Amino acid sequence: MKVVFMGSPDFSVPVLDALVEAGHEIACVYCQPPRPAGRGKKDRPTAVHARAEALGLPVRHPLNFKDATDVEAFAALEADVAVVVAYGLILPQALLDAPKHGCLNIHASLLPRWRGAAPIHRAILEGDAMTGVCVMQMEAGLDTGPVLLRQETEISDEDTTATLHDRLSEMGADAICAALDGLSVLVPEPQAEEGVTYAKKIDKAEARIDWSSSATEVDRKIRGLTPFPGAWATLNGERIKFHMSRVTDGAGEAGTVIGPFTIACGTGAVEITVAQREGKRAMPVDEILKGLELPEGSQFK
Repeated sequence: MKVVFMGSPDFSVPVLDALVEAGHEIACVYCQPPRPAGRGKKDRPTAVHARAEALGLPVRHPLNFKDATDVEAFAALEADVAVVVAYGLILPQALLDAPKHGCLNIHASLLPRWRGAAPIHRAILEGDAMTGVCVMQMEAGLDTGPVLLRQETEISDEDTTATLHDRLSEMGADAICAALDGLSVLVPEPQAEEGVTYAKKIDKAEARIDWSSSATEVDRKIRGLTPFPGAWATLNGERIKFHMSRVTDGAGEAGTVIGPFTIACGTGAVEITVAQREGKRAMPVDEILKGLELPEGSQFK
């Protein structure tokens, strides 16, 4: 099929690769414009932009579609379908209607649960047992369109947003190829009116750990906010980020160290397995403890 691909971050790259490998014609790739990044604040292209150029594909990155010429240029591609995954812009109705088969979106949740910006983070933070990807026919509402195909996966006690992100990205690549192959026979299923939840964007203010929460909640926060923005607490004034943890037995005053990098919570305790000191990389705690004194009774705040 003749496909317009619309995506921006790392999550979208395996989908683009899968479409190319499946033999679809990529008429054009749309992504967010390059933006300042890194210490030098030089303009950096998105992951999709870089991959598309490596593949020799044409790239466009309009700021928005308020300019009629951008809408006309999109329509002039005369695509069979547009595939949208983490693009970062709301598409006007004129774009949704332009391709022959409309626009298909890959969303990283089991709709109607976790519509919105941060479905992977929210699924872990809320302790969901399952998540997945949906291929959805796009319409004007926020992730409200009928679902053509869905795939599920369990969320393990060791999953972080990073590991789940990568798994769902690969699942999305498989799902969109299956959806395009079956486009003539798949029947769009309207989303249920019950069970709708919204995955609001992650705010950095959420990242500080409240040790009075249960160990289960603290563990979910650590895993759900890895790698970004990173759950953190302070020890003797130093901010320490936590990247991996597990719930364990133990009791004590909330925030108190009760064993080798084991910290008491409101109920239960968490054992930290990967952490990051200020100005350093994330590393296993046995490496961190070579340079960090953490006797029992130390207090995280």
